[in-house]
Order: sequence, then structure tokens, then C-alpha cells
Amino acid sequence: SRSVAVMQSLLTPEQKDQYISDIEKDYARARDQHANKKGIKLLTLEEARLNKLKLQFDKAYTPKPPKFIGKRVFKNIDLNLIAPYIDWSPFFQTWDLVGFYPAILNDPIVGQSATQVFNEAQTMLTKLIHNRALVANGVVAFYPANSVEDDIEIYEDESRTKTLFTYYGLRQQSEKPKVDNVQKPNQCLSDFIAPKSSNIKDYIGIFAVTSGLGMEKYEETFKDKNDDYSSIMFKALADRLAEAFAEYMHERVRKDLWGYAADENLDKASLIKEDYQGIRPAPGYPACPDHTVKKDIFTQLKLDEIDMHLTDSFAMTPAASVSGFYFAHPEAQYFSVDKIGDDQLKDMAKRRDVSIEFLKKWLAPNL
Repeated sequence: SRSVAVMQSLLTPEQKDQYISDIEKDYARARDQHANKKGIKLLTLEEARLNKLKLQFDKAYTPKPPKFIGKRVFKNIDLNLIAPYIDWSPFFQTWDLVGFYPAILNDPIVGQSATQVFNEAQTMLTKLIHNRALVANGVVAFYPANSVEDDIEIYEDESRTKTLFTYYGLRQQSEKPKVDNVQKPNQCLSDFIAPKSSNIKDYIGIFAVTSGLGMEKYEETFKDKNDDYSSIMFKALADRLAEAFAEYMHERVRKDLWGYAADENLDKASLIKEDYQGIRPAPGYPACPDHTVKKDIFTQLKLDEIDMHLTDSFAMTPAASVSGFYFAHPEAQYFSVDKIGDDQLKDMAKRRDVSIEFLKKWLAPNL
């Protein structure tokens, strides 16, 4: 944790004054950069929609139906199956160690520290798996779906007459540059689903996984021993296992449960680089910044049945959990919505039949 180094600098007389001076300079520089920052030029929502990503759904690509419609529950998944999917690079960020695994282990500056925490993580991970300290549960579901402008209607069955819920998408509004004299598109997740007006049958996946069931018992043990280091290590491993579980299930979805990439054969490095077909955006992340859609996901998947819950602020419990959507289109990619204009805010409030104040609260980073 960074707090150790900070306290050491403040409590060491020969370092204190210089440390405070450096902090003051950093903040002054940040203020100047913010004051001189140019505003992002936004298109109108109408202009952004005219510049949407236009994908083919009838010739170059035909949506593949999943093997089942509805949900499947996966309980007590063996952590031995999940652990090989861990991406270790973010783990080191917990300890303020910057670098990519495995190269970070040989880094001339942080290599020794990185190797130490990595070895200790392996020891704890082995114990967690052997003692079955954590329980991994998940739910995966597939439904017929079609887009209506920026939104995605998710249907109960192939008749497509009953809408389970609508995902209300946000579209990029910042003015896009031209590359090779071609304007880059203003994207929205709905662009990756066939339009309802096309009469093409498309599909979407929804998922939620957790590897955090059972955390409370071990957290209390570390707390009773005043062992903050082990507590941080434990939480970091639980988070990594949750992300690994999401990666593991996504691979099963692509190759089997949905099966749109049945012949996929990627190594771990390729999985980490996301060299596969399709994406799994999660609420709260750049392409899907609205946390409130978690309520629809949790309700539809009945996640209380696997002991996953939402707080009033839409945080997931256990904390070591991941939820989101599956998109199968081969050109689906991650992007960042970034800033949106008042016209899009008002338009979404009307589509969702909610107040502008409600949206301002939950979309504040994008305003």
C-alpha cells in the first residue's frame, strides 16, 4: 500500500519538508493542466447517430443462435479450473508495482519486490484452493435481442413478442477524427446487435460470476490477528479469481454454450490480449458506464439464488464479483463513451421515463 511510504516520508525529519514541497508542486501542476485543458467538442446526438458504426448482419455475418435460450446456473466451480485464467498484471498494481507479468519479476527496479509478493500470493492461493476457502458460483443466460436505435430490446423467447428488459445505451458524442480520410464512428453497444427493422434474429448474453463467497470468515481471521498484509493479499486474490472466472466462462460461452467460435484455440497470452471474437462489457466500465443496469441483470438472472446481491449504490456483493453482457459480432470491440451532451441526457431520461436528476447522479463522470 502507498500509505506506508507516505507515512515514512512524513515521519522522517530529513524527508518531510521535501516531500510536502513535492506534493504542493504536483498539485500546482495539476491545477495548471486542468485550467489549460481544452474542452471536448461534442456533436449533437442526431449527428452522432448519423455517424454510428454500420455493421453487416445479413451478408458477411449471420448471427448464430446459442445452444439454449434462458439461463444456466453454475455452482461450486473448482478453483483449480479458474486459477490458470488469472491475469497477474493487475495484481501487482495492488502493491503499487508497475509492470506486466511475467516481465515484472525481472524488472531491475521492482523485480525483487514483485517476486516476493508473487511467491507469497502463490502460497496463499494454493492454501485457498486446498482448503476450499472460497466458493465460485455463476449464471449465464442467452436471449433473443434486437437493437432499436441506441437501445437493445431483450426478449423472453424466439417469438420476440415479450421484452424482458431494455438496455438503454449511451452513444459517443465527441467529434471523431478522420483516418485515411474516413470518419471514425460514434459507437454505442447497440451497434453490435442487428436492428429490429432488419428482421434479422440476433442474440445477446448476460452473465454474473463471483468467487467471493466465504470471504467474511477469512477476513475476520486476519482482522483478529491484525494481519493487514494477509487481508490485502486475500482480497487481491479473490478479485483476480473473479476476473479469471469471468474469463473462463466467456471461453466456454464462445466455444460451447453459445458456440459461435467453436474452433477457437488461444493460449493464455492471447486471452489476456482479448484476441477472441466478441466482447463482455460490464456495467460501470467505459463502454457501459451506467451502473443502474445491474438491477435488471440481477433481477433477470435471480442472482440471490447464488448469494449475489446489490447494494443501494449498485455495488455487487460479494465484492469479488463480475457481471455484464456477451456480444458475439466479430467486429464488436471495447470503446469509451466519454462525455455526453445535455441532449443525450434528456433523450435517455425520456426513453427510460426517469428524471434528469436521477441520470445526473449515476452518469456524473460522463457529464
